[in-house]
Amino acid sequence: MKSIRDLDSVIDRWLLEDIGNGDHTTFSTIPENASGSAKLLVKEQGILAGAEVARQVFHRFDSGIHFDLLIQDGSPIYPEDVAFRVKGKVHSLLQCERLVLNVMQRMSGIATTTRDYVSLLEGTGTKILDTRKTTPGMRFHEKEAVRLGGGKNHRFSLDDMILIKDNHIDFAGGITAAISGTRNYLEKNKLDLKIVVEARSLEDIEEVLALGGIKRILLDNFSVEQTRLAVQLIDHRVETESSGGITHENIRSYAECGVDFISVGALTHQIKSLDLSLKAEF
Repeated sequence: MKSIRDLDSVIDRWLLEDIGNGDHTTFSTIPENASGSAKLLVKEQGILAGAEVARQVFHRFDSGIHFDLLIQDGSPIYPEDVAFRVKGKVHSLLQCERLVLNVMQRMSGIATTTRDYVSLLEGTGTKILDTRKTTPGMRFHEKEAVRLGGGKNHRFSLDDMILIKDNHIDFAGGITAAISGTRNYLEKNKLDLKIVVEARSLEDIEEVLALGGIKRILLDNFSVEQTRLAVQLIDHRVETESSGGITHENIRSYAECGVDFISVGALTHQIKSLDLSLKAEF
């Protein structure tokens, strides 16, 4: 997966958004030189994600903060667990508190949801993929949370692969025109990108297979029975991915059809943040 080239600048934007011109509540109630410690208290069972981001936030704001990580990202967590402890200036701890919690609660919620979906597919060989349905500015961290939960990352951005979907096909004038245009474009620009094509019917699949040179066929909004027929038709000649209409209740049925991947937008856009709290210690 791609990385953030300048995480410091991202954290700076986050802090500016949250703190603005200053935390006047903290400034007015706590002496400037007061020091203290706090712990990240787990209040809900799940999968921890974002602790390393928390470390970076604290250290970016105040390099003097001591961060003691007790539970690694990707680990199961339970109520009353303590994920980390921080020590330093109280002003710094309080100004970072909400940003750290916002990031960790969301990332841990995504990791927990992902682990749940992954467990549903145990033994099938099918892998769970995320999508680009992410919060603007948070894609890297949300996709990292999916990975920590046991899922796999789909493309990070539009320049990662060729993904020819229904609108591309319709605007191009059909599957053959879209794929032909793609091949010409890649050759002209000397690009080596895998090609994934969305199919809406068995006839679409036959057309794609006849053209060749495709890495994966995306079975969009196929029923379970249609998916089973599609997998038989494709017969391992290319990778297969199911998407659309996939729910917690039917996902294993799709996996048992033999698809290689199932992409689930709900991993990042329909999740519940995990309940975590930063508590002062004395």
